[in-house]
Amino acid sequence: MASEIVVLDGYTLNPGDISWSGFEALGQTRVYDRTSPEETIKRASGFEYVLTNKTVLSREVLAELPDVKYIGVLATGYDNVDILAAKERQIPVTNIPTYGTDSVAQHATALLMELVRQPALHATAVRNGQWSESPDFCFSLSPISELSGKTLGIIGIGRIGQAFARIGKAMGMNILAHDEFPPADAAVSDLEVEFTDMDSVFKRADIISLHCPLTDKTKHLVNSSRLSIMKTDSLLINTSRGPLVDNEALANALNTGQIGGAGLDVLDVEPPPRDNPLLTAANCLITPHISWYSKASRERLMDIAVKNLASYIGGNSANVVN
Repeated sequence: MASEIVVLDGYTLNPGDISWSGFEALGQTRVYDRTSPEETIKRASGFEYVLTNKTVLSREVLAELPDVKYIGVLATGYDNVDILAAKERQIPVTNIPTYGTDSVAQHATALLMELVRQPALHATAVRNGQWSESPDFCFSLSPISELSGKTLGIIGIGRIGQAFARIGKAMGMNILAHDEFPPADAAVSDLEVEFTDMDSVFKRADIISLHCPLTDKTKHLVNSSRLSIMKTDSLLINTSRGPLVDNEALANALNTGQIGGAGLDVLDVEPPPRDNPLLTAANCLITPHISWYSKASRERLMDIAVKNLASYIGGNSANVVN
């Protein structure tokens, strides 16, 4: 075996601005920027420690990798790994649960502020000469709103949901939330959160932000039925998981004016096919899954991933999901 550790798709975590030295200190490390499905078995063969971000390690793939003893997912979500098949082989699968809290919450805020204030739209207009040609000292290309006094609905008020709620609270919003497993009162006591059922959040909130995990129960929780009960000027923010939203239903709601707008950092298929209806939907702001992508966030992810593997090698596994 030429190396002990293989990273199957390391480019998104480290495009060259941080270091793999933590893993290199634990053993010989081979890093691939990207690995196609056809290359996965060949590249992972012979390695005990396999690290993946989005490269799929299915039951069929794992059956062809008898040497694997540990799988480290370089992300919070781990649905690309068959954790049951790994458990049957007594292979621990670890994830990175807490690295991007502030980065994701701040990106959700950026999406929200662009929807309600649209600074990029107006800055582009100024650069194109529209202010210079204006007969007035100011002009607006779209309605501009304030957030104070609005109701922010949080679906999933864990670490990231709480961080975004605190930003909303600081801007004068009232916080409404739904969570299948609500946090202890002490964790959110400063937010004065009103907990309620999910449909009530969709009916009452001016802004709804998704921060829950993707499960069989939460897939397409934003669907035509829930979109139909939202306020016509309400906004939807999703920096969590793309399949939480029925893309077709949301596109229809935006194009018909059923809701006011959407700010999305994730889609159900990534990269999206060109015919994804949200790419051309009205008042739909989409960024390419970068809410987690600050350098500080990626450095934290790398540090935790190294500690996860070091803990396993030392006989005391951490952040095991199976």
